[in-house]
Amino acid sequence: MDARTLTDDLSGTFHETRAARDALVARGAAVVPAVLGLLCDVASPVDWIVPSDVLRRVGEPALAPLVRAAEDAGTREVARRVAFTLAGVKVADLAAYLPLLDHPRSGVRACALSAFQDRGEAAAGFVDRLVPLLGDREGTVRDRAVLALRAIGSAAVPALRRVRRRPAPGPRVRAGALEALAAIGGPPALDDRDRAAWRRLTAIELAAELPEAMHASGCWYAVPTTDQEAVLAAFDLSDAEPVTLRTGEAAWIADQGWVGRRPHERCARVFVSPGLDGWTLVFGDTAEDSHRVDDADDPEAALPPVVRQRCAELSRRFGSAQWYGTSCADDWTAWCVAEGGEVVRHYDGHLAAEEGDDGPGHPAEAGYLLPHQDGFPAGAFDGVDPYDSEAFLARRRRLKEELGIPDTCDASTIAARLSVDPGGLGPRVAVTGHGVLALTACGRRHGHPAGALPV
Repeated sequence: MDARTLTDDLSGTFHETRAARDALVARGAAVVPAVLGLLCDVASPVDWIVPSDVLRRVGEPALAPLVRAAEDAGTREVARRVAFTLAGVKVADLAAYLPLLDHPRSGVRACALSAFQDRGEAAAGFVDRLVPLLGDREGTVRDRAVLALRAIGSAAVPALRRVRRRPAPGPRVRAGALEALAAIGGPPALDDRDRAAWRRLTAIELAAELPEAMHASGCWYAVPTTDQEAVLAAFDLSDAEPVTLRTGEAAWIADQGWVGRRPHERCARVFVSPGLDGWTLVFGDTAEDSHRVDDADDPEAALPPVVRQRCAELSRRFGSAQWYGTSCADDWTAWCVAEGGEVVRHYDGHLAAEEGDDGPGHPAEAGYLLPHQDGFPAGAFDGVDPYDSEAFLARRRRLKEELGIPDTCDASTIAARLSVDPGGLGPRVAVTGHGVLALTACGRRHGHPAGALPV
């Protein structure tokens, strides 16, 4: 097939090339070399996803040529295109991918595992061939093996349990089997012996734990007490399991995800910190608060009243209470402060930017600009290319210094002044007790979310 003809036929949007793609797929193996050449040609005007689709649909005749292309890929871009295509080749029998599990290139092994992952429960007959990849020398392959076994689900549990009880496979495979069992989750997965092993490891880590800065992106409450039992009661939490700060942070971050989540996983558990400089922090979505927001006609409008009510209730019990929210994705930041049963300050950066700040401000904000405020005069950045970040930041620094423009505060700034900033934790923070993962009302009905957490 002439390269120019092929390029002409496949130029255009994915939708516009449907007929040409279908015609090429119908010709089968004969078109593979030319279409593969187009996929690997980074200078081609054809969108690479178009030849990728053709090769995937051609099926098994494209498999070996794609492997050779992966071996010969001269650039990261070509390797990325080939890997994406290889992982999705439509073959009638997954056994065609079995030789690739032993390929010397880790990228090819990972692509093969992706094919088994995509088939989910239909790949159950291949579990015994996938398990050894849990001990692969490359971390990316080990991670992909866990994902593949998680996709297969409960059918993989017996083989994984056998690995856990057998010393021969080696510690890496056995550890990978434990991670896969945790990822599958549910009653059939981790048994009492595995849970006991996890608790022993947690106890060892807790004995030597020093606080480290957390990646603060999400919401948390802060109350001035080290009485963890009282905090658990105030939030209607139960089944508290001791965990390290590292485990608690990982659970908080994981539970905020939404892709492929099972019902109520986001609101099933929360992380309650140890006492930190006399404060206890509660990270995550409590079932009551989460559903009051989710069930509202306008969840964005429902969040502030829910937060204010919770803070007021907590402050009646503990004297004061705070709530903080922050997002790395869109620079959203917010805080709520209550004392003696009354909310004395609630600020939401997004609402203030749209509607203005209804104040009054809190003393902790003194000396800072609020996130919605712009302290620069009109025309301050005239003549500066907005896409030239270096020039823009240089002008900004100069004007701040010349005009005495304050820094802008955010939730972490206010938390550091009023209670504890999770992002500022370190060895100088006084720790009382240990953190716990605890179940909400939803967690008591549905259990812990599936997934492995670091210790």
